[in-house]
Amino acid sequence: MNLHTLTQVQDLPISVAEAWTFFSTPANLQSITPPDIDFQFIGDHSGPMYECRILRYRIGIAPLVRVNWNTGIKAVREGHSFVDEQISGPYRFWHHRHVFEAIEDGTRMTDEIHYAVPFGFIGDLLHPFLVRKELERIFQFRREELVRRFGTVK
Repeated sequence: MNLHTLTQVQDLPISVAEAWTFFSTPANLQSITPPDIDFQFIGDHSGPMYECRILRYRIGIAPLVRVNWNTGIKAVREGHSFVDEQISGPYRFWHHRHVFEAIEDGTRMTDEIHYAVPFGFIGDLLHPFLVRKELERIFQFRREELVRRFGTVK
């Protein structure tokens, strides 16, 4: 299994408390996900994030192809970081750490994702052209949505 890493850092002109409240509220995930992914929660997604919470959703991974994705919340450090890990879903492995740090004019948010693609050798061959490209597109959309919502650090 080849493990890949995607890291994104974004500075937001809001306090760590505001960033934590937004990102630790599962209902906000849909608003920062590209519409063409057709992200839909399955079951209850209300309330805040907490250790051992399981979130279930359905996403489109290709035209007319939708899959369920179940993640578990781990390693919650209130106001600082949390991890979501895939229980079942489109990846062979998924570990996404969210970190929030105070900076002079707001909050530095770091996403560090470690992931592996399914389908062995074929998946690894297609990774740079399909999976990596799609993940970068999703996180670019997220970056732009966060700028629209919160602005930029001066």
